[in-house]
Amino acid sequence: MDRRSFLQNSSAFAGLSVMGLAGCARRVTAPSAAGAPSLPFYDAVGPIIPIRAHVDRIFRITVCLRPFRPAGPRMDVERVGDKVVVHNYGHGGSGWSLSWGSADVVVRKALEAANGSREVAVLGCGALGLTAAITAQRAGLRVTIYAKERPPNVRSARATGSWTPDSRIALTSAASPEFAAQWEAMARTSFAMYQSYLGMPGNPIEWTDRYMLSDHEQGQGGGQMRQSEVHDFAHYQERIADITPRSQELPAGTHPFPTKYAQRTTSLTFNVADYSRQLMNDFMIAAGTIETRELNSPQELAGLSQKAIINCTGYGARQLWSDESIVPVRGQIAWLIPQEGVHYGLNYKSLNVLARRDGIVIQPAPGGEDFGWNDTDEQPDRAAAEAGVLELQELYDRMAKLQ
Repeated sequence: MDRRSFLQNSSAFAGLSVMGLAGCARRVTAPSAAGAPSLPFYDAVGPIIPIRAHVDRIFRITVCLRPFRPAGPRMDVERVGDKVVVHNYGHGGSGWSLSWGSADVVVRKALEAANGSREVAVLGCGALGLTAAITAQRAGLRVTIYAKERPPNVRSARATGSWTPDSRIALTSAASPEFAAQWEAMARTSFAMYQSYLGMPGNPIEWTDRYMLSDHEQGQGGGQMRQSEVHDFAHYQERIADITPRSQELPAGTHPFPTKYAQRTTSLTFNVADYSRQLMNDFMIAAGTIETRELNSPQELAGLSQKAIINCTGYGARQLWSDESIVPVRGQIAWLIPQEGVHYGLNYKSLNVLARRDGIVIQPAPGGEDFGWNDTDEQPDRAAAEAGVLELQELYDRMAKLQ
């Protein structure tokens, strides 16, 4: 048999095999020596390849302090000497998700503040700084970024990487009556911009499936977890229900999971390593300038040549601007080695798991969004990281026993 015939016959056989298996939601091969199944489980839409959840596959552990403000992000205008500062920080767990919408708001304010000048400074080089800088460039401004650190060393590079536009964005009791409408506008602007990054080399942005698994009834949108939260976090997801897929209940027998309840939805994933590099490239190609500089007080802004400044310093604004309204919310991630064919997320017990192109995120969060509240410790906890991986391994062990 020549090479072409062999490949054609092999492809045809593989296609028949997958078609045959896809109709069997629970079919799986025998477990491997390590305890995890060696071939995929199947649900009604296709294969679910088990994650190799072993502690020796942890290649790093990162901690991020999310900058939460009860009233929501700060995006007002302040005058410091002869400078006009437009603030853009305090987005909690929604910095990446709302970044383009926030940039649209603050760049319009910066254009007014510039009073005819075509130059603007941006403080910070994370998710909010880069998108604000690029948005300003697209508005015709010459932009210089001043930052102590650049990707991948900024805090936002340690984010989970999921579209979560209302994650710790505000408290219902503290947000203004106008904030919900402003949030919706930012979410829609950001969502529309992210569609332009789909299909690009490296998959900086992509759609992936997510599974919510529980032995207790979740209710729409994970209501069971929210009922146990201490703080009245604002949730606005229903305001953009027309542009985001809704979760679907998976009846028993249509999925391989061992839990009593299972839901599936589809959401945007940010492969932050490649996406950050894309943003940096876009900024530099448009003649942007980055200067490494650490600012310790607002008075040091006098040393910048630009009159209009967009402040995107994130959690760093708490010290730089003496802003005690910022509450740190600690989040730790154990990163597992990326795995071929694994591009989905799941919520199981206390775990938030997201398989990205640049690593598989394992993030324990017992207590929901309250977890990590007002915790300033940025030191990695190895024991907690390993416990999270072992909890994920336990899920796949339970799945294998049901086959």
